[in-house]
Amino acid sequence: MKARVFVSFKSTVLDPQGQTICSKLRDLGYPAIADVRQGKFFDIALADGVTPEKARQDIETIAHEVLANPVIEEYRVELID
Repeated sequence: MKARVFVSFKSTVLDPQGQTICSKLRDLGYPAIADVRQGKFFDIALADGVTPEKARQDIETIAHEVLANPVIEEYRVELID
């Protein structure tokens, strides 16, 4: 089993990298692009025999305490079979 954790800035936090990408896309001739928010993701392989409930609990804790800064970032966890 794998877990994937997506981390991105909260919508209320300025994203200068996303704004730069958005501006450059418009300069390249893509006027339909209204906004870009950048983020990151982590693929985490889990040991055999871990239950989905334990995996989700552990990954949620890891995402909150290690991978994301909950003051300015939000995260989403997906379990992948």
